[in-house]
Amino acid sequence: MNSAQPIPFTREEPQPLLREIPLGTAYPVHALGALRSAVEAVQGATQAPIAIPAQSALAVASLAVQGFADVQTLGGNRPLSLFALTIARSGERKSACDAPLMAALRHHEREGAKGNKEAVTAWQNRHALWKGERDRILVEAKKNKGEKRTAAQADLNALGPEPEAPATPDRTVTEPTFEGLTKLFAFGQPSLGLFSDEGGQFLGGHAMSSEHRQKTLAAFNDLWQGNPIRRTRSGDGHSTLYGRRLAAHLMVQPTVARGFMADPLAADTGFLPRFLTCEPPSSIGTRMQANGWRDDTSLAAFSKRMTEILEAPLPMDEETRELEPRTLELTADARSLLIGFADTVEGRQARGGDLHHITGTASKIAEQAARIAGVLTLWTDLDAATVRGQVMADAIELAQFYLAEAARLSNAASVSVEIDRADALRRWLIDDWAHSDVMLRDVVRRGPNALRESPKAKTALTILEKHGWLVPLETGTVVRGSQRKEAWAIMKGSRDVV
Repeated sequence: MNSAQPIPFTREEPQPLLREIPLGTAYPVHALGALRSAVEAVQGATQAPIAIPAQSALAVASLAVQGFADVQTLGGNRPLSLFALTIARSGERKSACDAPLMAALRHHEREGAKGNKEAVTAWQNRHALWKGERDRILVEAKKNKGEKRTAAQADLNALGPEPEAPATPDRTVTEPTFEGLTKLFAFGQPSLGLFSDEGGQFLGGHAMSSEHRQKTLAAFNDLWQGNPIRRTRSGDGHSTLYGRRLAAHLMVQPTVARGFMADPLAADTGFLPRFLTCEPPSSIGTRMQANGWRDDTSLAAFSKRMTEILEAPLPMDEETRELEPRTLELTADARSLLIGFADTVEGRQARGGDLHHITGTASKIAEQAARIAGVLTLWTDLDAATVRGQVMADAIELAQFYLAEAARLSNAASVSVEIDRADALRRWLIDDWAHSDVMLRDVVRRGPNALRESPKAKTALTILEKHGWLVPLETGTVVRGSQRKEAWAIMKGSRDVV
């Protein structure tokens, strides 16, 4: 009787350290109300994922209406300001989606800049005269004492305060520092938008550097909440700006988004949970010209409505430029729907629930729904007094989509520090290490800087072994002329795997 032949063993190829992110659900475009037709028109022309123009439309609509009203929520009155974060790789036509929905806003800013030139010239002349007279009074005061100096003080009082420059018509910024944004709020429009189709420039810029990051995050959190802006500067002293509003839409590539979403400071300060975030499935490879279509009528209607709202006078104190928004109340059925939604989400945040890992986002999602409902309401009717039940139902459906996206993307972004280090080691072995084997001391002495300590290096090596990138050699194996107690062979062919 012949003995059984051994079954041939074939080692698996190295496994990726990070698995593919599961796809999200379809964007509920039908819940966008009056914004829907313009969003679908942009999608038809660009054939980009529909979530991209949807994000743009919601954000720009938020900018348009946020100065007119606050909305009732279950926790009090809140601004209509929305922060949107759209994650899409290069080539997804982010700019092409954003441009037609921003066109009326850009035209409004350009026309405002033209009309502002004469006002600036007149102010410069008034200011020059004021400064000349003030300097003359001060010179005279230095020459005299007693009664004449008292008279100079009276002359200064009669001269009055320094003429204020006309407010800049700009409504948007792309890469502001906190100081720059505060100055713009002080001397410009009280309702602004942070919009960038290259959002990585802001997230990686000066305002978000290690030195300024915490201050910037706190400032944006305050603006989202509707809190006053407080600034203290050595030259200007302390000042407080009330009644300012900020909407935001950042479009970023996945690699930038992963780093931002994995930053504990962004999550712990509540900055990230304030964003409506989505990463739609790519449409690259399916955008055939034969399938494209245009709807210029819907885009023209969107631009017309945007212009009407931008040209409507904001309710504000003319002297302080402080916004004085009215309260947009919830009807009984709208409030009932919102309470039911909030209670359901609250239960899912309990330990073991599917939202337990994103309590920051989940705890704000009912308020986000109310904000969205307020934006949709005022976009349709700028004089509306209440949010009705059907609009709230639509807003809750949109909020549910964003909550599901946050849960999905949080799982993808919650990569441990050990995995990050292991991936850095993997790339170093592929790109920079010349040998077919590696030892712990090789990594500590020559590897990535983050792994120059034995415990960290050993953990990274173990992770790569577990995923098949390294194969442990038997104790006593000769490596580079000497027997080694511990060493690993780099998986043959792994250098060809990225």
